[in-house]
Amino acid sequence: MTKLQQNGIGKVRAITIFLFVCFALCGFFHSRLASGFELDPKPTPRTQKANFTEFSHGVRQHGNLACSSCHKFPSGNWKSVRKKSEAFPDVTDYPKHESCLNCHRQQFFGSPKPMICSICHTNPSPNNSTRHPFPNPREVFDKTAKGIRHVSDFAISFPHDKHIEDGEKSCSACHQTFQPQDKSDVEFVTKPPAKLGDAFWLKKGTFKTSPISHATCFSCHSADTGILPAPTNCAACHKLAPKQTKTDFDAKLAATIGDLDKITLLAWRKRDSSATFRHEFSSHADLECATCHNAAAINTLDALTKKVAVTSCNMCHITATTDDGGILNFEIDARKKDAKFACVKCHIAFGKLPIPESHYKAVTAAGN
Repeated sequence: MTKLQQNGIGKVRAITIFLFVCFALCGFFHSRLASGFELDPKPTPRTQKANFTEFSHGVRQHGNLACSSCHKFPSGNWKSVRKKSEAFPDVTDYPKHESCLNCHRQQFFGSPKPMICSICHTNPSPNNSTRHPFPNPREVFDKTAKGIRHVSDFAISFPHDKHIEDGEKSCSACHQTFQPQDKSDVEFVTKPPAKLGDAFWLKKGTFKTSPISHATCFSCHSADTGILPAPTNCAACHKLAPKQTKTDFDAKLAATIGDLDKITLLAWRKRDSSATFRHEFSSHADLECATCHNAAAINTLDALTKKVAVTSCNMCHITATTDDGGILNFEIDARKKDAKFACVKCHIAFGKLPIPESHYKAVTAAGN
């Protein structure tokens, strides 16, 4: 075969391949047009991929379900999760698989070790059915590795006005001083740095407890008493938590103090007034709760109703002038002299913010 003939055959092959590609592209674009697509469609925003390793009650699909569609009252293990003498009918175990399969069959059977199983199981596999402790009872769950870092989707709707019968006795039925120093020489919750000086370090007896167990509630709200809401009505008390408002809390400082239990961390994160206020301090411990708190007006789902007014401090910490010893007066004067001065006597995060008008008014009122 001559060289000229070889070149001719090569050109024919090239033309054939070119025509084949053209026909293929025409077919591709024609199919897209026929199915309603543009040749150069606008990019669509990517939706966030669902995280099947965590369960949220707040997503639309779950939020529209009745509690009883997943949680059965009582759970089969309610007699064994608490001591026999303390056991009572309760929801104390995870829902059964059928509660999830109607919607999540694909996630369950999509791989040998499905991610969705890690919500309940410690090491999902056909040979290991060990599960994390269920979040209730909390007195058990909070001591586990998962429980310490867990933050509930819910806040508790508790009407204080319906539970106040005898003033201070009503308050102490649910709220006690947590980790009191009492007669101990150990003042701080953890050992402070040797050169702490006047810097803040969390002290014992700072917080008051709140009930974390159904045991307190079910002592009145039970099938035996008939007092509503009944234990089977979960949604009467458990409401999806509202967005957290800004609080006087510094997570970095809390991490520095270290080894803090869950009760302390939850209470501290919600401190929306003075984060350093210590209930067990002698002058504070002698006061009645009503001196600072208007319990009947508290709506546990509304942070503003729980906020303690600065005027609650006026009998000891607010005076007509700084010379009279008022610590609020001193802090305000120090800020006037130095705009970078942080009001650390009472505050942690808020101390760097502009002084609110309520504080100036409190000093003016003290002078009158």
